[in-house]
Amino acid sequence: MKAVAFIGHKGSGKTAFLRALIPVLLVRGIRVGTAKHVAPDVEPDVPGKDTYFHRKAGAERVLLYSEAHAALFWDHAKTPLEEYIERYFSDLDLVLLEGFKGSRYPKIEIWRGGEPLAGKIQVLAVVTDREPR
Repeated sequence: MKAVAFIGHKGSGKTAFLRALIPVLLVRGIRVGTAKHVAPDVEPDVPGKDTYFHRKAGAERVLLYSEAHAALFWDHAKTPLEEYIERYFSDLDLVLLEGFKGSRYPKIEIWRGGEPLAGKIQVLAVVTDREPR
């Protein structure tokens, strides 16, 4: 299993790029997983829903489960990203990370303006729809 991080400023088109890339990879028989970096104050659960209340009441882990989907919520104590990737994505061919510019994974910058990250952070490539400078 390999992983690559797609980095860039907010609004640069990282999500749009990954939404377009994933089906291309699937057609080629590549099994894909994704992970997205969010700010620490972003609530992953839906406030007002039962699972949210379970967590806020003190449950250490809450599983949201149906015959079609499952989601596991828990507050972690600084578990490294690499540990999650190895544990939950090791059966896949490729993991696409959105964000995680500080991770050890290879990076591709999505750039549409502003100060480029390339040069400050080591990147494999830059994807852009702009003229190079």
